[in-house]
Amino acid sequence: MITAGVVGVPGATMVDKMVHLNTVDDSLRRFVLFEPRGAAQMSINLLLPPVRPEAQAGFIVMQPDGCHAMSGSNAMCVATVLLELGMLPMTEPVTEVVLDTPAGLVTARATCRDGKVVETAIDMPPSFVEHLDHALTLDDGTRLTVDVAYGGAYYALVDAAALGVEIRPSEARRLVELAHRIKRAAVEQIAVRHPEIPAMDRVEYVMYASRYDRERREMRGGTVIHPGRMDRSPCGTGTSARLAVLHARGAIAVGETATQYSIIGSRFAATVAATTTVAGRPAILPRIAGRAWIYGMQQIGVDPTDPYPLGYTMSDTWGPDAAGLD
Repeated sequence: MITAGVVGVPGATMVDKMVHLNTVDDSLRRFVLFEPRGAAQMSINLLLPPVRPEAQAGFIVMQPDGCHAMSGSNAMCVATVLLELGMLPMTEPVTEVVLDTPAGLVTARATCRDGKVVETAIDMPPSFVEHLDHALTLDDGTRLTVDVAYGGAYYALVDAAALGVEIRPSEARRLVELAHRIKRAAVEQIAVRHPEIPAMDRVEYVMYASRYDRERREMRGGTVIHPGRMDRSPCGTGTSARLAVLHARGAIAVGETATQYSIIGSRFAATVAATTTVAGRPAILPRIAGRAWIYGMQQIGVDPTDPYPLGYTMSDTWGPDAAGLD
C-alpha cells in the first residue's frame, strides 16, 4: 500500500482517476509493480484523498495488467493499514471506515483488539448476474458455458470440474494458461457494460469455481489475473459475483453465510446481506469478511542513471503474455 510520495492523480471522481492511470500515465503502476521492485503476483493499493465527502480515504487497486475499481482483499489491507498505523483513529471493539473507490463507496467494519485489526468485514458494491450459462467457444473449438456476474468487476465464472481441472497450487500454471484463453474468448464474445458505471465494460477476470457444498456451505474459487498468476486470496469481488450467481440460482438465501476458500486455503466468510436493484435489475449486497496482516514497511525510489526506471517483465515468471506489458 502506497501511503505517501504520490502528489496527486488528476480526475474529478475515483473513476476518472482510475481511467487516467490506465490510459494517460501508467508510469507509477509500472514503477511499483514491475521487477525489480514488484512481482507478477502483487497488488499495490494507491491511497488517495477521498473525492466523496462521506468517505475517510480513497484507494485504487494497481495490478500488473492495470488499475482496477475494487478488491475485497485489498480493501481489508487498506483498512488494516489505516487503523494499525494510526492514520485513522481506532476504536475498540469495532471501527467503521468508509472508503471511496471507483466502484463506489465501500464500508469496512474492522473488529479491533489490543491495537490490532483481527477481522474486517467489507460491504461490497451491489452485485448482479449478467448472464447464466452463456455459451463460449475457445480458440481450439472447445465449447463451454460460463456465468457472467458483476461483483465490483465483471467475472466469467467457470465450473472447474466440468473442465477437468482442480483448484490447487500444483495446477496453478495450467489454470492460468487455460484462463487466458477463456478470457480472450469472453472479451470477444460477451458484451457487458455496467448500467451506472460505463467505464466498466469488459470481462476482467476468470474465476474457477468448485461445486458449492450447500450442506456445509463451503466453496473454493481461483481467480486468474493477467498476465500470469493465480489470486492467492479468496478474491472479494469474485466471491461477490459468485454469491450473486448462487442467489440467482436459489442456492443461497439472504442472511446465509458461506465460506469461500482460495487456491492456498485462505478463506473469507461470504454473506448475502440483503437484496437491492441496480438500474432496475435484481442485485444483492454482499458482505465479505477476512483478515489482513502488515508484513513490512519500505521506501522505494529510482536512481536517475537506472536504465530500467519503470522496471521490466519476463515470461519465465510473468507468463507467455508478459510481452504485452512492455
